[in-house]
Amino acid sequence: MNVESTTLSGVKSITPPTNFEDFRGSYVEIYNRDLYREAGITVDFLQDDISTSTRHVLRGIHGDQETWKLISCLSGKFYLLVVDMDPDSPTYRKWEGFTLSDSNRRQVLIPPKHGNGHVVLSDTAIFHYKQNTHYNRAGQFTILWNDPEFDFWWPIKAPILSRRDEGLE
Repeated sequence: MNVESTTLSGVKSITPPTNFEDFRGSYVEIYNRDLYREAGITVDFLQDDISTSTRHVLRGIHGDQETWKLISCLSGKFYLLVVDMDPDSPTYRKWEGFTLSDSNRRQVLIPPKHGNGHVVLSDTAIFHYKQNTHYNRAGQFTILWNDPEFDFWWPIKAPILSRRDEGLE
């Protein structure tokens, strides 16, 4: 398992502990509490969620004040954007992008007070995340994917969006 710091305070890029491939397919151990704790990641995850989306669907940018997330791609490929919204952080209002796929098996650990969004780059993708709180939409913040104050870079220019992510609700 390899854990690396990113340019954002508290955000980690992780290569899972086991990634085995042969002629039959692959086997990936995407989470092992003991190994993560040995690496200094002591978050007590309570809930796992997945979303399945098609090419050019963009979900987010959402976050809240209390939730840690461990994000991985179970199938396909997506571009993940993370933005630091913690006013006490040295990287406040900075953002970074990551490509996650079923071939690179990269994971991203995101602390509270950070928003995240992703856009699907393959025909379909399965976005998986562990979180340390139960989902609470009322406690979330939303940042528009194209907010000019942040100058986000996305690999596509005309994503498919929900009404919420268009800023219409």
